Amino acid sequence: MFCLKGKRTYKMREELIIVDEKDKEIGSGEKMQVHKDGKLHRAFSIFVFNSKNELLLQKRAKIKYHSGGLWTNTCCGHPRVGEETIDAALRRLKEEVGFDCPLKETFNFIYKAKLDNNLFEHEFDHVFIGKHDQDPIPNPEEVEDWKWIDLKDLLKDVKCNPQNYTHWFNVSIEKVVCSL
Repeated sequence: MFCLKGKRTYKMREELIIVDEKDKEIGSGEKMQVHKDGKLHRAFSIFVFNSKNELLLQKRAKIKYHSGGLWTNTCCGHPRVGEETIDAALRRLKEEVGFDCPLKETFNFIYKAKLDNNLFEHEFDHVFIGKHDQDPIPNPEEVEDWKWIDLKDLLKDVKCNPQNYTHWFNVSIEKVVCSL
């Protein structure tokens, strides 16, 4: 998150919610430090489908702090301290892809993965599904590219080319499809 102060732009400190295996809040920590330490923290992943049952994928901007240039679900992020997860999901959907739509939480899961830049994702991930038929207006600081994709084609590509997708996407996509 960036703020203007006078003519200078500076990055605000972002705090993540540290949780236990039951998603009970047990503290908070600075975003980059939490990812360096691999602490379990609350997150969300949003999967938006159109009326043709195609999934809106985004390719993460290369400038992202991890997993840049990889394809992933429509939007993902972390709630702020004191923010409900659904409210954070709706906020980030608008910030990343430029639209909003109703979201329904369908399941959650925990995963841990070593990422690039000596970082770890260790997340209690809440998965939301939405429906929307208009194309996104992506934030270029977040999204390098996007596409609507048929689920059969997507599942085939994920199986053949898992390295082109984020870890959490590879872990969750089949369960998302089964929940539809």
